Amino acid sequence: MNQPRWKQRPEGSNWGDFGPDDQLGRVNLIGPEQVLKGVKEVLEGVTFCLSLPLDIPGGKVLNPRRSPPKLSPTALGDDQYINFPLATHSPELQDVISDDQVQLSLQYSTQWDSLAHVGALFDGDNDGQPERRYYNGYLADQDVLNLSQQPHQQHGSYAQRLGVENMAVHGMQGRAVLVDLVRVFGMGRTLVGHAVLMAALEQLNVVIERGDMLVLRTGFAEALLDMQGKPQPDVLKNTGAVLDGSDQALLKWITESGISAICADNYAVENMDRELEPGCCSKLPLHHHCLFKLGLPLAELWYLKDLAQWLHSRERNRFLLTAPPLRLPGAIGSPVTPVASV
Repeated sequence: MNQPRWKQRPEGSNWGDFGPDDQLGRVNLIGPEQVLKGVKEVLEGVTFCLSLPLDIPGGKVLNPRRSPPKLSPTALGDDQYINFPLATHSPELQDVISDDQVQLSLQYSTQWDSLAHVGALFDGDNDGQPERRYYNGYLADQDVLNLSQQPHQQHGSYAQRLGVENMAVHGMQGRAVLVDLVRVFGMGRTLVGHAVLMAALEQLNVVIERGDMLVLRTGFAEALLDMQGKPQPDVLKNTGAVLDGSDQALLKWITESGISAICADNYAVENMDRELEPGCCSKLPLHHHCLFKLGLPLAELWYLKDLAQWLHSRERNRFLLTAPPLRLPGAIGSPVTPVASV
């Protein structure tokens, strides 16, 4: 672009701090130093898978827009490549091949949100008219495209900027810190603002430093997994801690702490049950602050119980986290199979 993308940035944002064309935001803080810090936490060579099965939660109850994975065989003509015999020179010796494909919503289960997931109306060019923008001023319809009404397009949507592949290329590996909110509050619904979080960190003897990935165990994913693909919304609504995105002190702490990402085992990380007056404010203030203002990615529906219990048994809370999303160009979110190494 010959012209600057924006003339003014949102109050409290870091647009431009990592460069005018930055697409990583606070992920920039996950560099070699953070990888080495994470490696130093690997003392026993034990690993934990932090992903739910990707067909959990099950159905479309939690989000009617998102569908569970649907597996099917690949095909060539009328041939479906599942248990398919391949012809060889010898009819007595035939290879049998199975080859499949999947249709799924990229943010159905254990996932990363890319920085193209949540934007806002904001007057970045200072002309009195707000535009639909994303982190670092990237524009809807110019940088994040809706192609669904355009014929002859390979994709229906495409994030030309801020796509999840940027996180994949960077690696998403470094030191992470687990905050076991279940150990402090139990499995019930708890609204966690700044004061509550600080008290929990003190109780758990957790120290968080610049560049760390913050990992929050609330118990939500554990309850969801126990429901075996039949989620119970009335029960889940009262399960697990959620961050209070309306707490300005909490948002300030996220900014000043220097954390590089927030990963949680619940749905949306923040409280979504607030009743809002029309036009009052953002429905997702934590998403707005993290994704739109800071370029700080969020992860949801991770499975943390086994890791949390193991760390607690050894009076530890830090580990090496390896969690790259799919390197899928243009994608706005991605399933992920995070691995904790301890």
